Amino acid sequence: MDLRLTDDELAFRAEVRAFLRDNLPASIREKGVAGRKLSKDDYVRWTRILADKGWAAPHWPREWGGMGWSPIKQSIFLDEVQRGHAPEAIAFGVSMVGPVIYTFGSQAQKERFLPRIVDLRDWWCQGFSEPGAGSDLASLRTSARRDGDSWVISGQKTWTTMAQYADWIFVLARTNPQAKKQEGISFFLVDMKTPGITVRPIETIDGGHEVNEVFLDEVRAPLDALVGEENKGWDYAKFLLANERNGIARVGISKARLDRLRELAAIPVYGSGPKMQDPFFRAKIAAVEVELKALEMTQMRVISNRRNDGKPDPASSVLKIKGSEIQQATTELLMEVVGPYALPYEAPDGRTNEPPVGFDWAGPLAPAYFNNRKVSIYGGSNEIQRGIIAKAILGL
Repeated sequence: MDLRLTDDELAFRAEVRAFLRDNLPASIREKGVAGRKLSKDDYVRWTRILADKGWAAPHWPREWGGMGWSPIKQSIFLDEVQRGHAPEAIAFGVSMVGPVIYTFGSQAQKERFLPRIVDLRDWWCQGFSEPGAGSDLASLRTSARRDGDSWVISGQKTWTTMAQYADWIFVLARTNPQAKKQEGISFFLVDMKTPGITVRPIETIDGGHEVNEVFLDEVRAPLDALVGEENKGWDYAKFLLANERNGIARVGISKARLDRLRELAAIPVYGSGPKMQDPFFRAKIAAVEVELKALEMTQMRVISNRRNDGKPDPASSVLKIKGSEIQQATTELLMEVVGPYALPYEAPDGRTNEPPVGFDWAGPLAPAYFNNRKVSIYGGSNEIQRGIIAKAILGL
């Protein structure tokens, strides 16, 4: 298999890189380089710049605002966005519920929701995980029952990212408690303004408000809130999660972190020469670079063999495991560079645990390190992914 880019693909990479250079607002780029959190307005502003170009949801079908790009071009675009410190598309709309809607939804759902996802008029969040049903998602307890012209949904979701901003939530709920647990689940689209929905913030270890608990207390949704067929929600969830895991590899993010790592390691930090002068440290960087190149090649092979039958590719689990491990390794190396100057650290909302000392770039590094402990858990923990690989790829 020849994994080299063609002349057309190389020209496309140059086009994307030039567009980012000329159109990404400097204030947003600076936040990305420094590792500081973006605001909702930052995401909306950049998404609408992309939408004007036609690039807000380029992997979608053309009829719904996409570009019809090949999987390789999609990968190049994502890689350049990540490495260029631009905000990634809000995955819950563009990469998760959007493809579910245009693949399995009704015509009315497509016409209503898809245009508003493309330009971020609607912000979505994911109502999957529950207390006691995270990696074992099929054990969820949230229920939905028909009552006249409505579905009545009750339960609790947790670790719901950015629910504080969301206009809509896509929810997995059990509609047939007598069926085998994977076969009695349905997929719903619910307006977050519906009475009975309560959002409670969870403060994460880095001091940020990124995730939430969402309570649904006898929430009434119209019958057309159901996507596809009743009790087929587990199939739609697997389709969605495969898309999520492909994104979790985040090769471009790791490339950008390595670029930043080399830059900061060239600066004398605390009473000695630059960290890059340490041969053992250089060996650690080289080891991560080798693993990242192997991950990038593996991702290219997975993309080249991408299935078009709506079923998840178990090979995406390989990308999820290795990608999350490399992301964590890069934050560990950044912590090694900054050393004790990471102790006074800057939370995502700007708070500091004590007055900062040393370099102004040191403050966000510790929160990024702590926050990245999560990447081997969300989207299906790495232990779950190893089980998928053992069963679906190795046949064990």
